[in-house]
Amino acid sequence: MIISRNWLTDYVEINLPAQELGDLFTRIGLNCEGIETTPEGDVVYDLEVTSNRPDWLGHLGVARELAAATDKPFRRPAITLPHAVDKVTELTSVDVQAPALCPRYTARVIRNVTVGPSPDWLKTRLEAVGLRSVNNIVDITNYVLMEYAQPLHAFDYDKLAENRIVVRLAQKGETIRSIDETPCELRDTMLVIADAEKPIALAGIMGGQSSEVSATTVNVLLESATFDPLATRHTSRALGIASDASFRFERGVDPVALEEASRRACQLICELAGGELVEGFIDACQTPWQEQTVSLRPARTCALLGVEISTEQQIDILDKLGLAPTLEGDAGQETILCTPPPFRADLTREADLIEEVARLFGYDNIVPHTRVEHEVIPLGRTERIRRTTLETLNAAGASEAIAFSFCDAEEAKLFGAAAPTCVDANVRKTNNALRPTLLPSLLRAVKSNQDVGNTDVCLFELAAVFPPKGQADATPRENALPDEHTELAIVSTRGLRDVRGIAQAVIERLVPKAAVTIQPSDAPLETLLLNGEPIGTIGLIAPPKMADVQKYFGLTSLPSPLGAATIHYDKLAKQTNLLRTATALPKFPPIRRDLSLIVDEPITWGQFIQVIDAVEQPLRAGLEYVTTYRGKPVPKGKKSVTMTFEYRWDGGTLTNEQVDQQIEQLLQAAKETLDATLRT
Repeated sequence: MIISRNWLTDYVEINLPAQELGDLFTRIGLNCEGIETTPEGDVVYDLEVTSNRPDWLGHLGVARELAAATDKPFRRPAITLPHAVDKVTELTSVDVQAPALCPRYTARVIRNVTVGPSPDWLKTRLEAVGLRSVNNIVDITNYVLMEYAQPLHAFDYDKLAENRIVVRLAQKGETIRSIDETPCELRDTMLVIADAEKPIALAGIMGGQSSEVSATTVNVLLESATFDPLATRHTSRALGIASDASFRFERGVDPVALEEASRRACQLICELAGGELVEGFIDACQTPWQEQTVSLRPARTCALLGVEISTEQQIDILDKLGLAPTLEGDAGQETILCTPPPFRADLTREADLIEEVARLFGYDNIVPHTRVEHEVIPLGRTERIRRTTLETLNAAGASEAIAFSFCDAEEAKLFGAAAPTCVDANVRKTNNALRPTLLPSLLRAVKSNQDVGNTDVCLFELAAVFPPKGQADATPRENALPDEHTELAIVSTRGLRDVRGIAQAVIERLVPKAAVTIQPSDAPLETLLLNGEPIGTIGLIAPPKMADVQKYFGLTSLPSPLGAATIHYDKLAKQTNLLRTATALPKFPPIRRDLSLIVDEPITWGQFIQVIDAVEQPLRAGLEYVTTYRGKPVPKGKKSVTMTFEYRWDGGTLTNEQVDQQIEQLLQAAKETLDATLRT
């Protein structure tokens, strides 16, 4: 934002040298990035204005802040309008058909103007802040823009069909050519200013050529309005058109001062263009501004800033900023009630008022302490669970991936989300769907590794996902939020066994003695069960079920099928037990026995576990899967599953006879339940 020193002196007395004034701007929050002197002898300041202070985008706002900081009086422009003729309601009307996007629209009419060059003083001021002179009418609207931070627009009244204004959404297929000669194809989500027939301006951004003020203009309709910031931003980005007006409307304008800015422009037009003001103005106001009260505890200010600032001094600072402070409460328990003016929409809570006190008190006056005390708080349960999870995954050889939270809608549909939650296409044209699962992100990472020749990949991600409400293939209710939760996803080029081992290690680390099983499913991935309850999915990214996914992500060149698993991490965390018990080291050695059983091909490892767990054996200390063999001499349709059992007794060394009895019990149970036979 370029600010002119000469212009500021119209509203506040300035006695500081140029550099000191620049330093003062920086101290009160207007970071001064440069100081220059114009050929006319004016000093201009390049100030960085934060997005929450749109009132600083005009000279009046900066002068108001400067007056508060220097304890000087603030002078508003004296506005005196000439005698009005006729009535504005007899000449024009305003129809706001999209009130949510245009909370207030005002219109005034000035007749019999003479369009011509602006006076030198006006040209000089505009050139000082980087604006070129066009003609006196346009220059006046730009002058008030830089004075009040309120964009205005002047229409040629006689070029408006039926001489009226309609604020509406564009119709599909409508076009407009902007003043800067940009042809625009409009969408039905874009707000426009129209006459009775066609669009004549892009609301909050730029006017159109068909109604612009020219040398032949005699009568002017002056617009002063407020527009929805987000709608203005969407239209500006979609059309690739930005302006000083859109810059301000995107940040918000003063909903009250827009009427004063309109009167100021009328005053200057009548003075510099010889116009006649029509009596009254049209004010299409949908929601009048309502003042709000924000409270501040003086004691809290001192505690937060670490410095003593008296209650009287805090009230004085807030009063200089125009916040109308009043003191309530008993000594030691006082509360300052403030009413922020309409141009300070950023003041909504106590911390905002404390920041205002700090700015005007001076950050340089807040002396830093040489000693900082910090209370050490033990990690909470959630963080301890997360750390344990990450440690287990890293120990299993998996590397963490951190990806973007968006994916393409087509990717979401590949994983069952027929109607994913998407952001506005004007904000993100591609990859605008909130990912319903982490797998798309991990599969893209595997593809990137594959493309550079790295085919040994094991990745995981622990992050939020956003599946649609209800069933994955159901259309979400209108405006319904997604079912957000945390998910753990794992992919490995080492196959399904590696993924299952990692998933089981994580689950058993968090939920000791958990029963982890896999249940076949008609879905692309099988169902992962924890103690019989669904906890996630697991399977191969490979034909036949996942052929489309494999092809979409280009993973057909991997040497082996890609294993993948997802775990509903929030459900897992609820069952987590981080309490660990310690036992003495065993005094006696174990006895291990390998056992190979021939069973039917459909028998799963989970069924073996169920049979073994059903046999009560206090001496059994462990069980490990070894391998599965198919081929001669194992009959066709059968397989040989080898496992290792470990037995130990705390009372002494076990004998082979004791272990043989234990093994015989297992063989008998396996034969009765699974029709298993011992492979010899």
